[in-house]
Amino acid sequence: MAEEYEPTDEPAEPTEEPAEPTEEPAEAEEPAGPTEQPGTVPAGGRRTGFWGWITRGTSPRDWTLVALAQAAHLKHAIVTALAMGAAAAVTGRPAREVGVIAVTVLVGQSILGWHNDLVDKRRDQRHQRTGKPLADGRLDSGTVVYAMFAAALLLVPLAITTGITAGCIYLGSVAIGMLGNVVLRTGPLSFWSWAASFALLPAYLSYGGWGGQAQGSPPETSIVVLAALLGIGVHFTRAVWGLVADHEDGWTYLPLKLGLKLGATRLLALCTLYNVVIVVLLIVFGARDGLTR
Repeated sequence: MAEEYEPTDEPAEPTEEPAEPTEEPAEAEEPAGPTEQPGTVPAGGRRTGFWGWITRGTSPRDWTLVALAQAAHLKHAIVTALAMGAAAAVTGRPAREVGVIAVTVLVGQSILGWHNDLVDKRRDQRHQRTGKPLADGRLDSGTVVYAMFAAALLLVPLAITTGITAGCIYLGSVAIGMLGNVVLRTGPLSFWSWAASFALLPAYLSYGGWGGQAQGSPPETSIVVLAALLGIGVHFTRAVWGLVADHEDGWTYLPLKLGLKLGATRLLALCTLYNVVIVVLLIVFGARDGLTR
């Protein structure tokens, strides 16, 4: 749980000695009890209680839920969830399955974002990276770990709602992504986890149905290969914003090598073009061959 803010002003010290009483003091009145309810804003402008933990500080940027959303790499999570939901809809899945798939992917991607920021906390602090709530103190590690476990408890039943086989495949994709946050991340094979985790996504869709006993079919090989290539492209694209810090830390992965030769702007343009081409090919092959064999 994130640390609570405490008032910073010290009580003022008395400046004069009290005068000698000239008459009998009146009976002291009972001190009034606290008037604020938990979660209200006292005179100092700080919220207290559970609501104070949720909305710590006075700026929305400091609110725990806002900081958790930022640490989850929410933009990337939403884009991935919408893309998977759209792919499910195009393949003819009912609306309820499309919704479950999108929510499942959103939760899974959030877990990956939190895990990534936990792994990179000290590194982000050293490089003073902006937009990192764990590094700048708006979140503590315990809060993020708690959020990860809570999300994992939600992810498992969500994933198997569209079939045990499909659910296990998606959970495997998330596990590979987490492993990629710590294994072979800084060298020439840094793309491995992105390729492997994205390659499992077509199988998550093709084996899915409604209910835990749903059984599907293997995905088309061409779709699996293109999904893996898209994962590599996403990896290169997301690496562009961290090239300076990665170079200072002595990383040797391929996005950095290309960035040093081409420059960050050209690399970003090349990655964008690459990703667009792969998405177009996914649409073409999907329309021609379908998702499943």
